[in-house]
Amino acid sequence: MEGLLCRVFCFSSSSVLFPPPPPPPLLEESNKIISPSKYGFHIWMPRKNFRLKKKISCKVPESEVEENPTKNGVTSTGNLSKSRMEEYNIAMKRMMRNPFEYHHVLGMNYTLITEDVIVGSQPQKAEDIDHLKEQENVAYILNLQQDKDVEYWGIDLPSIVKRCKEIGIHHMRRPARDFDPESLRSMLPKAVSSLEWAIEEGKGKVYVHCTAGLGRAPATAIAYMFWFQGMDLNTAYCTLTSKRPCGPNKRAIRGATYDLAKTDPWKEPFDSLPDYAFEDVADWERKLIQDRVRALRNT
Repeated sequence: MEGLLCRVFCFSSSSVLFPPPPPPPLLEESNKIISPSKYGFHIWMPRKNFRLKKKISCKVPESEVEENPTKNGVTSTGNLSKSRMEEYNIAMKRMMRNPFEYHHVLGMNYTLITEDVIVGSQPQKAEDIDHLKEQENVAYILNLQQDKDVEYWGIDLPSIVKRCKEIGIHHMRRPARDFDPESLRSMLPKAVSSLEWAIEEGKGKVYVHCTAGLGRAPATAIAYMFWFQGMDLNTAYCTLTSKRPCGPNKRAIRGATYDLAKTDPWKEPFDSLPDYAFEDVADWERKLIQDRVRALRNT
């Protein structure tokens, strides 16, 4: 049998669930179909690393997922229970108002957005760092999670940071609150500052991640493309979401753009502006935004 019953992309350690689509993209390698009843859907499960036609990549663990969670809600293999994922996905759908889901038990997932930028979900173990270095030439990691996000999923962040240092990956943090547009808006200039600096350094790709890689991380990449690559917001947004289906908050990006471009303290408040305001900027405004973002590098 070939095909999917629903649109599930499996990547390096997690997956995103979508409504039923047209026939799925062909895989470049042979695959095995499994039907894990505990998740309630069918999924393509490759025998080894693969890359989809949409360039959404996955490093699937060789060992199978444990069926029985411990009393702490974490399986013996370090994967979280189904109930923990369901709680997160319910909150994400309610707060972000989109249909996307995150499946932590399937591993880290990511998408190459530009030749320099990869957007994805959280690395879950030191081996994920090795994979990013060896398979994707990642030289920088930009982590947008708060400490409580990492703790919620039981990630051993110190071991990940340690492994980054050991193999020469520069690990950066610009935390923003999950599902909070205002927190995202205030964090974006500094996050884009770190991203732009890493790209300018040019030592390798930059891996930008939050928890699921569906909100904060893609918003940061979109803002970078908008502010530094000459795109308007809608073009940048469509460019990223056509490669990695997700629903980052466009209003937060517009708000951050307004904040950076503002020169008059008496300027009309952002909340009173129409929905299309700051979806594009004049050349002089883009130059001002770039200068102000670069000035944040050492903050």
